[in-house]
Amino acid sequence: MDFSSKLLEKAVNEVSQLPGIGKRTALRLVLHLLRQPKEQTTYLTRALDNLVNEIKLCKNCYNISDVDLCEICASPKRDETTICVVEDVRDVMAIENTAQFQGMYHVLGGKISPMEGIGPNNLQIDSLINKVKSGKVKELVFALSSTMEGDTTNFYIYKQVKDLEVEISAIARGISVGDELEYADEVTLGRSILNRIPFENSLRQ
Repeated sequence: MDFSSKLLEKAVNEVSQLPGIGKRTALRLVLHLLRQPKEQTTYLTRALDNLVNEIKLCKNCYNISDVDLCEICASPKRDETTICVVEDVRDVMAIENTAQFQGMYHVLGGKISPMEGIGPNNLQIDSLINKVKSGKVKELVFALSSTMEGDTTNFYIYKQVKDLEVEISAIARGISVGDELEYADEVTLGRSILNRIPFENSLRQ
């Protein structure tokens, strides 16, 4: 792709690094921005700059937040004894959209994947286990995607906490095997949360 401007080329190259965005789509987006009033583009760049420099991780659940303790963890209406274990912030959003879960979350920041060099020490697993050991948690709900990596991560955590006094459950398999949680429709995901099963039962499926 030939560019008449190095500035245009650089912008297109940067935008094309985003997931699912090829060079042609990136070019359309950049040209669209050029046609907008300068203030509009300034608002966008300012929002992205603030996102990068001011975003935090909740010190309790590791969800993305503007403050040290996210709104979910700070809410007195949430059940602190039930923790839903998820991969990332997209899964928190997906489950919250169902309005069927009133407990807390713990965002691992990924799944165990030896092929990608991601092991337990690269995730927020130790902090989760420490929460369970504190004795305040009555139930862990595994809500990772039903992929090989998700199942491996579930089983690893299960082995670490199975002898502790905590109920361990998993969302019902209304989600197709191999599907990512964030792509499930809200009704199916909501039913999977409500109809969660003991994790030991999921091992026999």
